[in-house]
Amino acid sequence: MTPRVWATWLPSAMFLLQATGSLSLSGPHTVRGTVGESLSVQCRYEEKFRGNKKYWCENPCTPVLKNKIVETSESEREVSNGRVSIRDHPANLTFTVTFERLTKHDAGKYWCGIAVSLNQRIVDPNFEVEVIVSPAPLPTWKIFNSTLGPPSSSLPETTLLNTTRPETPDPHQHPRALLSSVRFLLLVFLKLPLLLSMLGAVLWVNRPQGCSGRGGPPHSENQ
Repeated sequence: MTPRVWATWLPSAMFLLQATGSLSLSGPHTVRGTVGESLSVQCRYEEKFRGNKKYWCENPCTPVLKNKIVETSESEREVSNGRVSIRDHPANLTFTVTFERLTKHDAGKYWCGIAVSLNQRIVDPNFEVEVIVSPAPLPTWKIFNSTLGPPSSSLPETTLLNTTRPETPDPHQHPRALLSSVRFLLLVFLKLPLLLSMLGAVLWVNRPQGCSGRGGPPHSENQ
């Protein structure tokens, strides 16, 4: 077989082997979680793989390039790697992968996988799982504030600004009051001197008459 023919045949062969291996392993095609919460994925395998290692692989997970995130060992059925852990349950032929404190960066495609030896299969049985992460819901108090408007704590500041702001009188708002004020001032400045003059004249006329002859010689009645 020439190299060119081998290069054309190899991808198809690898796909067939991988598809055959996936028949030995099953699980959910899609799982959903929420930011900040935990998420578990359970994969089921055949009886003949009870003693094999199980792993959780990040895409791309190929026979050559295996981006394993976490994997069990022969001595440990449960292994953790940061926020991701895997636990094998040989009694019911399943293993569970758990994410703790999900983030939006955890979303993507992964693979459940079983490590096999060459005498069992050429490629590891695996199964693709897509993880979808939804945003965390808004707290109740934020929903309440966004519905009813800003909190009441901002009202005193607004009231203070309104009460301390100087107001400019508008002469067009009360024309009658301004006209009355002008008339009152004219009456005061025009009539007050006249009243004072009249008062002075009255006092002059009513002055005592004997004041004009004071100091003259006494008048004798026996002359």
